[in-house]
Amino acid sequence: MSARDASRRESVLVALLGQGVGPSLTPPMHEREADRHGLRYVYKIVDLDDRGVGADHLAHLLDAAVELGFDGLNVTHPIKHTMMPLVDELGAEVERIGALNTVLVRDGRTVARNTDVTGFSRAFHEGLPDADLDDVVLLGAGGAGTAVAHALSDLGAVRLHVVDPDLARADDLRTSLAESALDVRTSDPSGLEALLARASGIVNATPLGMAHHPGTPVPGELLTSRLWVADIVYRPLTTELLRTARARGCPTLSGAGMAVHQAADTFELLTGRTAHREEMFRDFDEMVSAETGSSHDTDVDHPTHRSRDTSGERNQ
Repeated sequence: MSARDASRRESVLVALLGQGVGPSLTPPMHEREADRHGLRYVYKIVDLDDRGVGADHLAHLLDAAVELGFDGLNVTHPIKHTMMPLVDELGAEVERIGALNTVLVRDGRTVARNTDVTGFSRAFHEGLPDADLDDVVLLGAGGAGTAVAHALSDLGAVRLHVVDPDLARADDLRTSLAESALDVRTSDPSGLEALLARASGIVNATPLGMAHHPGTPVPGELLTSRLWVADIVYRPLTTELLRTARARGCPTLSGAGMAVHQAADTFELLTGRTAHREEMFRDFDEMVSAETGSSHDTDVDHPTHRSRDTSGERNQ
């Protein structure tokens, strides 16, 4: 089905698959945006337990989604790689990076797409436009980390150190970038201190810092003000890593911009309609503010929202 055909739809049925996705703001972001387009939009959450992340069960869920008339799925941690062999067709960007975060259902066939790359690229460009990309440390080589690595390559990064306890997975990420000009090196976490001593910035693409995985992947004493620090986690929005980085004078980027832009990109793929991104940022800000009780905690990394940050929360 073409984008033009999709834009004629009056109703859309979508689901989010992953672990710990109950608090996700993606469903209400999609539904609020659909209201602005006059669409009936139902977005279900499928929170998988450990038994539900295997290929056999995921194949069953994918078949059920097709049979039940779903228009698409969002896919998140920890199944972005596992789902790939199960879909009928891979988008060019999925073939390039080896991970998906969206599955479109079109005429009984499933098509894998990835909006994490574009979501992170746009968020980074808006939130840290002057960041030094000469020597970047990336924590995590999973599906999200792979997307971030390709986004950094597209943004013009020179050298990338991929840090992951699973060196085979880190090597797979490096292989996926073999045709790029990016100099990719791999390391386990034991080498983190030496890498950060000469790095220009760091991105956390691990689950550490999420509500269900509290903590920080970087000891606070390793953070200095010459480093910029980005975290793709957005629940909570102000992670322990970002809180420590700000206290040490580091420019920071929260997961807000990536969350909104990838949601907007996915909405456009599902519906064929142009998302109102400014309104989606306001929706995100409103929802986070409602949870925290203060708009100063939202840290939405978008030019139209920077006036709401306090000096203690952002260091440009």
